Amino acid sequence: MTDIRLDDRVAIVTGAGGGLGRAHALLLASRGAKVVVNDLGGSVDGSGASTRAADAVVAEIEAAGGRAAASYDSVDEPEAAASIVKTAIDAFGKLDIVVNNAGILRDVSFLKMDQAAWDSVIRVHLTGTMLVSKAAWPHLRDNGWGRVVNTTSAAGLYGNFGQANYSAAKMGIVGLSKTLAHEGAKYGIKVNVIAPVAKSRMTETILPPPVLETIRPEAVSPVVAYLCSDRCEETAQVYAVGGGYVARVAVVEAIGTQLGDGLTPERVAESWGQINDLGGARPFDNAMEAAQQALKGAMS
Repeated sequence: MTDIRLDDRVAIVTGAGGGLGRAHALLLASRGAKVVVNDLGGSVDGSGASTRAADAVVAEIEAAGGRAAASYDSVDEPEAAASIVKTAIDAFGKLDIVVNNAGILRDVSFLKMDQAAWDSVIRVHLTGTMLVSKAAWPHLRDNGWGRVVNTTSAAGLYGNFGQANYSAAKMGIVGLSKTLAHEGAKYGIKVNVIAPVAKSRMTETILPPPVLETIRPEAVSPVVAYLCSDRCEETAQVYAVGGGYVARVAVVEAIGTQLGDGLTPERVAESWGQINDLGGARPFDNAMEAAQQALKGAMS
């Protein structure tokens, strides 16, 4: 099988100053893409800013013979998102690929969550994904080709204690991505989503070090590179990735039952078993249960 190459493609990777974003940027560049390394350089809760993180990854790419440009803009304001895209156009003349990876955490139980913790996480993850994609969209449309890879999580897909804000944002990204996939189809734009399990600033406080060492970010990026390539024909899909494990994730619906015009609460109760019968489908109760499937192979 021939190597998958991204020569002559221009990519933006947000949140690329470390962790997953850095791994994505380095791999895309090694496969020939010119990469805009975007990172605000803030802390995991979104506070602060620095140019160091993005500059360091640009230097790594250039030292390996690749081409890259740094962007220090945030993703959660329209003007800043437009500036990220402008960096790609000014540096490399076009834009083909967007990898929306930037995110923050402000974990707290729902009872104790204030409006600021909700708004900030929704704004960076969900609104940020929308704004960068929207700024990029005309360029991808005009190309007649484009790839967008967005980032959800097991917490978004299955829920997780203390992450109501993060879970809501991450599941919102799935809905956004599926709609963009439909709207982009006629322009040759494919939009997919990854749900990564990987060592990062966001996971290092909740998983033990021995586990973290089995789920390196570099084990996620090959899926991203494939989704960014000509070889990929899929769109509107979600893929769980981590520790060498890759699986398509789908929202499933049971065969159900037709209760007709005579629907009553009692008939619902009588049919509850059939309503809930998912057959061979496997639902997860929470994010950690879902993550265990990814971790099982890595830890065996």
